[in-house]
Amino acid sequence: MSELSYKRTNVYETASEEKKAKIFEYAKGYAAFLDASKTEREACAYVVNAAQENGYREYHFGDRMAAGDKFYYNNRGKNVYLFKIGSKPIAKDGIRILAAHIDSPRLDLKQVPLYESDGVALAKTHYYGGIRKYQWAAIPLALHGAVVTADGSVKEIVIGEDETDPVFYISDLLPHLAAKQSAKPLGEALAGEDLNIWFGNMPYTLATEEKDKTVKENVLRILFEKYGIKEEDFLSAELSLVPAFKAKDVGFDRALIGAYGHDDRVCAYPAYTALFDEEENEHTTMVVLADKEEIGSEGTTGMQCAIFTDLINEIANAFGVSAAQVRAVSKCFSADVNAGYDPNFKDVCEPLNSVYISCGVGLTKFTGSRGKSGSNDASAEFVGEIRKTFAENGIIWQTGELGKVDCGGGGTVAKYIANMNIDTVDIGVGVISMHAPFEVVSKADVYEEYLAFRAFLK
Repeated sequence: MSELSYKRTNVYETASEEKKAKIFEYAKGYAAFLDASKTEREACAYVVNAAQENGYREYHFGDRMAAGDKFYYNNRGKNVYLFKIGSKPIAKDGIRILAAHIDSPRLDLKQVPLYESDGVALAKTHYYGGIRKYQWAAIPLALHGAVVTADGSVKEIVIGEDETDPVFYISDLLPHLAAKQSAKPLGEALAGEDLNIWFGNMPYTLATEEKDKTVKENVLRILFEKYGIKEEDFLSAELSLVPAFKAKDVGFDRALIGAYGHDDRVCAYPAYTALFDEEENEHTTMVVLADKEEIGSEGTTGMQCAIFTDLINEIANAFGVSAAQVRAVSKCFSADVNAGYDPNFKDVCEPLNSVYISCGVGLTKFTGSRGKSGSNDASAEFVGEIRKTFAENGIIWQTGELGKVDCGGGGTVAKYIANMNIDTVDIGVGVISMHAPFEVVSKADVYEEYLAFRAFLK
């Protein structure tokens, strides 16, 4: 980014052929992560496995720590902490923290989901996070999650991803009969209670059974025979409908990746790979991959949970120093996405302060809505430090806001970390069609984000 103007630098304009090859190769690993991690449970399992392969061992409260130790803490299978102990004294150097989230907007099955209507077996859903409801109709959906049966057994479910699997579906009106629906405001055309999943259409036909031949009963028979699930098991299940398609290259030049879940796995992947790949061991470093960001970072696996404070306390106690002092000198990148500048929707974008696709990693000094409500708003001093680090490491970066003032807004986990007296700023990439079932990012931005994270950690 030029120091004297607001002109962005397209990464591909200056990238050597060697760097372009690295960008595209890195994107392959990211696409594989996306396809294997459509829920926070799957992302957590994927990262824990990668951590073990990279020499990280599971942390238990009270474990001894020494410089060079590498740990992971798996919080209930939906939130993971990775940390590496450096050689510098943490009371003076603090912890370098990258915090991203691994949950994404989706449709969750209700606890009592199954019913039958006019010969169709359907399932009720409750959407999770901010979605545009109409986008989820008439696309193929896959069922992911976990079911805990009456005996306490946990059954992992993934249906709809294999080529031989069935997929699931929400119906929408044909245009010939949609005059009344089309006259409604876009946000009201499809209500939350209309997001009902088509599960089956074939009646129960076993001649040996003396019961009504219903479609719902046939669906329950299949669930029990194939997966060992009874209807009452939905009461203790976490099952989600997510888009069934895979990550794909977008455009003739393949410069972009389209997929479900870029927000925020496009920051999670560079965060943990940067930690694994950065060999500098002076600083104590941590990667947080949190759950529940899309609904306010609540609960035992969200960023507001005390587990974050607890782990920092454990690190401080292990070296006999004040946890408050460690937090006061720690620094954090809240690794989250921003709205990419979209030429089709210029009216909500502010050109001078937008994140442009393929123009590098985006720094968002403040988020929030209206008068910066709900924002961390990083200090000028911390932003100045980052500018210096990025300049010294040749990072291509830009600044941006989440659209024009008063057009909307949004937040990240930054404020919860900053509230703990840790300097924090949002760093991430621009996303086109954020929160849609199929979002788009630039491969160059993802790689530049990875380089930025490595520069910060070292």
